Amino acid sequence: MERGRAFLGTEHAILCGAMSWVSERNLVSAISNAGGFGVIACGAMTPELLDAEITATKALTAKPFGVNLITMHPMLFDLIAVCAKHKVGHVVLAGGIPPKGSVEAIKEFGAKVLVFAPTLALAKKLLRAGADALVIEGSEAGGHIGPVATSVLAQEFLPALAADHVVFVAGGIGRGDMIAAYLEMGASGVQLGTRFACATESIAHPDFKKAFFRANARDAVASVQVDPRLPVIPVRALKNKGTEEFTAKQVEVAKLLDEGQIEMGEAQLQIEHFWAGALRRAVIDGDVENGSLMAGQSVGMVTKEEPVADIMAELMSECEAALTR
Repeated sequence: MERGRAFLGTEHAILCGAMSWVSERNLVSAISNAGGFGVIACGAMTPELLDAEITATKALTAKPFGVNLITMHPMLFDLIAVCAKHKVGHVVLAGGIPPKGSVEAIKEFGAKVLVFAPTLALAKKLLRAGADALVIEGSEAGGHIGPVATSVLAQEFLPALAADHVVFVAGGIGRGDMIAAYLEMGASGVQLGTRFACATESIAHPDFKKAFFRANARDAVASVQVDPRLPVIPVRALKNKGTEEFTAKQVEVAKLLDEGQIEMGEAQLQIEHFWAGALRRAVIDGDVENGSLMAGQSVGMVTKEEPVADIMAELMSECEAALTR
């Protein structure tokens, strides 16, 4: 983990995946205070909201934390300016290929840039273009996912990149033994989201947490793409009425696209806003029937509410035991 720790400036090279509405000041600061690396999920936030969130997080921790920005956000460069104002040390660009000038704008104020890449060719291109680290995330993850399993991505990417680059592995990781396995393959660290979603410090509604405690791996399903012309990134969440509503939303947006009432960019943004709203209903309001219960397949390993520090200690203890064996 040494290279990952040095890159993040943390005790453990464990990133928390940015979960909209969940990865806010309380959980982010708790993860950083426990020796990991908390990441604020900017999602659909305005620059003003992000400004307030970073300020509030700084009041709760003096340890390093990062900000996750969605590449398709219409105010991406304004959000980058907010990160610059606060001298944020690490920015994660997620949800697509970083638009022209975005990586440069982040590096200009001295921050490190982390990116996601679904293919090895794209990963190499992004690293050549200035990205400082890579997160490879398999389809077992919660929220927006790619089509390939974590174990396959790790076998393809790590031998090619790990010697020269900082690479974090994500998707379906719930135990320290698995962290150890990826470290042995050359990863600099890992990213976990689902395992932290129901921590004591998470502001998620008690009913949202109970849904996680009841669920097993097969309950976390990927959404279906209705129209090939509407390239919606699949989302993994627990099965409920909300997953059906998303299918209906896609049909509605595809119809507007057909009729020429909206452009492709606006169509994708509408889908993104749908998720943000549905996620808020579940996480904040506790509407576990109609809201979106984004969860990775490691959800079966989330069985109780416990403090972030205990989760972190358990993961590290399991990891060390596995490496010792």
